[in-house]
Amino acid sequence: MILFPPSKLNLGLQITGKRSDGFHDLQTIFYQIPLKDILEILPDQNLNPGFCSFKSTGLPIPPGENLCERAYQILHQRFHLPGVHMYLHKIIPMGAGLGGGSADATYTLMILDKMFDLHLSYDELKQLALLLGSDCPLFISESPKYAQGRGDVLQDIDVNLKGMNLLVINPNIHISTTKAFSNIIPMPSYSCLNVVQKKTNEWKGNLKNDFENGLFSEFDQLKKIKETLYNMGAVYASMTGTGSTIYGLFSEEIPTNKWPGNYFLWQTIL
Repeated sequence: MILFPPSKLNLGLQITGKRSDGFHDLQTIFYQIPLKDILEILPDQNLNPGFCSFKSTGLPIPPGENLCERAYQILHQRFHLPGVHMYLHKIIPMGAGLGGGSADATYTLMILDKMFDLHLSYDELKQLALLLGSDCPLFISESPKYAQGRGDVLQDIDVNLKGMNLLVINPNIHISTTKAFSNIIPMPSYSCLNVVQKKTNEWKGNLKNDFENGLFSEFDQLKKIKETLYNMGAVYASMTGTGSTIYGLFSEEIPTNKWPGNYFLWQTIL
């Protein structure tokens, strides 16, 4: 079975407090985009139960960061799964704020659920996905979501960016989540849910990512990318997640621009 795990953008991201369990409370809008990995899983009765043969192509996956195998083992502990072959073609940049690893893990759960007729409910899938990452449950369905809590309290919302031109830029800077949180500068409270209900040309200056100020002061490249996107005519530009990916939304065709050769660039019409 083959599926195509997507990536996501954060439309606004506000940290509202630190929790007793070590996580942070937040509010954000998750919006999935068609920048996708390719994931194939094949059962093999000749393999021992609980054995997962994993191979990947595309971007290299650092040792110990393979959430797909971890997802398989979580399900195997509960259902004693047959052995499988797993193939992942990695396209979505890692550690980039795009949620690619979380999507891969969640889609692994969904493939295995269908493949072995586990009949998991949405709530069961969500609880399993949370064992893999706070943002994993958002990928169980494709609709835009308003997220609260540590990102696990999800509400389907209507945000329509259809027809907008999107440019995604990753400057090949890896920012750990720990580092991003250590640099965060608290911002005045606002409702990103209220802002996204307005027209996109009203988002600039009102829909904010709390991680930007701290990270922009340390990584000047990120600030320059966002400024360049606005100079190119973007109606809205922002960092997604904890970075380092910056994206721009354009109401018209995206102008050409010469970016450094080591940048990851991806664009589409939503």
